Amino acid sequence: MDEIFQTLIRSIREVLPELREHQFQEEDQLKELGANSIDRVEILALTVEVLSLDIPLTALQGAHNIGELAALIKEQQQLITGKQNQL
Repeated sequence: MDEIFQTLIRSIREVLPELREHQFQEEDQLKELGANSIDRVEILALTVEVLSLDIPLTALQGAHNIGELAALIKEQQQLITGKQNQL
């Protein structure tokens, strides 16, 4: 698993400590894992902060599971990296 997915898992475990032993799969859904809307925002904010990304959380909407969420974060990271390389 890549760095973004692992960072996302660490964020989930920090916000939802009851999932420390959970074996995460890309198909897992935060809501199904017991994350309420506030938990989900905290998980996203923490993940973005740890990865040092300056992206609006609204850019991460539309993911149906944590695998898709990791892919969206990676996409945003690549957009930022591409813009920085053009400067």
